[in-house]
Amino acid sequence: MNQDDILRHQLAKTLDWNEAHVDLDTAIKDFPAQLRGQVPTGMSHSAWQLLEHIRIALWDILEFSRDSKHKSPKWPEGYWPAAAAPPSDAAWKKSVNAIQKHLEEMRNLVLGRSHDLFKPLPHGKGQTLLREVLLAADHTAYHLGQMVLVRKSLGAWPD
Repeated sequence: MNQDDILRHQLAKTLDWNEAHVDLDTAIKDFPAQLRGQVPTGMSHSAWQLLEHIRIALWDILEFSRDSKHKSPKWPEGYWPAAAAPPSDAAWKKSVNAIQKHLEEMRNLVLGRSHDLFKPLPHGKGQTLLREVLLAADHTAYHLGQMVLVRKSLGAWPD
């Protein structure tokens, strides 16, 4: 395996590894439905809002990385759901599935050797695919950490 392949595989792994922090599956495993919309005292967001924010931001990063015509949502309102609680259990599951799909699509994009990791995206302002995959991994990990704090504050984190 050459250095380019090694880097691509490491980047793909970085998107959802759980070596240094919790991954999505662990963060949401057995999360009580009745607590998903509660904002703990002293915190800004519910688990639902964090989940949806991760989904929207990941979608935006992915689409920006592969579609020169993509238009990002307006900041900040386009990146956060208005309601603290999911409208249904199905909405929660749909958001989780979308995040998993977006992560897989980003992995495939990074692993695709036809995509230069270092070449600036033609529609960006110097952003590269390398930068975008690192942004996706970092952003997702940050908010999954917040999700763990929300769960702990609500007494819903397994010890």
